[in-house]
Amino acid sequence: MRSNFDRQLSELNRSLIEMGAMCEEIIALATKALAEGDMELAKRVDTLGADIDRMERTIESMCLRLLLQQQPVAKDLRRISAALKMITDMERIGDQTSDIAEIIISAKYENVAQDIDLIGAMATGVSTMVRDSVVAYVEKDLELARKVMASDDKIDAYFDEIRDKMIAYIKAEHGEQGNRIFDLIMVTKYLERIGDHATNIAEWVEFSITGVHKDSAALHES
Repeated sequence: MRSNFDRQLSELNRSLIEMGAMCEEIIALATKALAEGDMELAKRVDTLGADIDRMERTIESMCLRLLLQQQPVAKDLRRISAALKMITDMERIGDQTSDIAEIIISAKYENVAQDIDLIGAMATGVSTMVRDSVVAYVEKDLELARKVMASDDKIDAYFDEIRDKMIAYIKAEHGEQGNRIFDLIMVTKYLERIGDHATNIAEWVEFSITGVHKDSAALHES
């Protein structure tokens, strides 16, 4: 009985890794589409976003089946409950990356590489946070989960720096290209939110390991 349960948990881990990789890919696609003004790449973001939605439903079914059939307790229950919370955040990462793609498509950007050095660094940062949070779950690595949480401050700092630079640019140009600059600020805001979701994932990893969630003082059985 336990061996079957362990096999299903391993399958859950593999699926979470796959979904995390899809989140990394969609962030990379959107960032490249923005840098190159590539409408076709931006449209592929929507397709991958739909794949992420389907993966969320698959993993949700897997978790519910585990809960109903195996009736796990203690650490096993926390682990499955955390996975259910994590996939909600990963699905939202897909949604917000699709919002970035929509900005690219509606604005019909050409090459904007000169504007997005910091945005590219920010996108790389949030993508790493997503990957590390999933790895922390699979490997039960509390230190790595807490490293992800600490990384959110750097993402917030990127957002503040980019926003301030863009506002200064608008003032210097007397409002010219204001819509374009506003769009880029919105892109960074979506990336900042993706960083928040990665942080949420890491917090649920911490809960799955320790039984304590950042927003709750409740202690769960170990």
